[in-house]
Amino acid sequence: MEIIQAICTRKSIRGYKPDPVPMEILRKILETAAHSPSAMNTQPWEVTVVTGETLNNIKRANVGMLDSASHFWRRPYEGVYRQRQVDLGVQIFSLMGIARENKEKRAQWLERGFRFFDAPAAIIVSIDSSIEGPLALLGIGAFCQSVCLAALDYGLGTCIEDQVIAFPDVLRKFLGIAQSKHIVIGIAIGYPDWDFPANKLESEREPIERFANWCGFD
Repeated sequence: MEIIQAICTRKSIRGYKPDPVPMEILRKILETAAHSPSAMNTQPWEVTVVTGETLNNIKRANVGMLDSASHFWRRPYEGVYRQRQVDLGVQIFSLMGIARENKEKRAQWLERGFRFFDAPAAIIVSIDSSIEGPLALLGIGAFCQSVCLAALDYGLGTCIEDQVIAFPDVLRKFLGIAQSKHIVIGIAIGYPDWDFPANKLESEREPIERFANWCGFD
């Protein structure tokens, strides 16, 4: 797949087939993503790839923690960023046939996120606490983008998620991630189920006139 086509067609996949993803393919994706840019070539990303019963244990534990959690971990967005988040939710719930007042189905949808949207594999991205900071996180972002784009070449879909790292102790327990590592993000990965309604979502993008400033051009 051509790089520009990949960037423009990549989307977050929220429904997967149960088919396992071969370890060799995941290895090739990571080998490709390892070429991502990073400040001063620090290559700050550390990854744990998980599947099978270990992943199932994490999914169950996440949902269990969600049921007992008294608050969410995410700072609320404001202004236009909040509106874009709301608009996305409205689109997804419409595709899934979830009414605004249906609290049970909304809760079930929330759980899906904490279950990696039932993907058969996942990539957990961490960073050593000694190198945390904006430049290091820029490298992590570039790495995650590379993973998602490389996955397309193998017919795989992805979803970058922060829900799945909401309870880091769960991940540390099942994956052995040291306390000296900061767990940054998770990526669900698998073969997309294109019949799943939410996968038909085409999220909107702002025109460049809304976010770009041009200086020094005649």
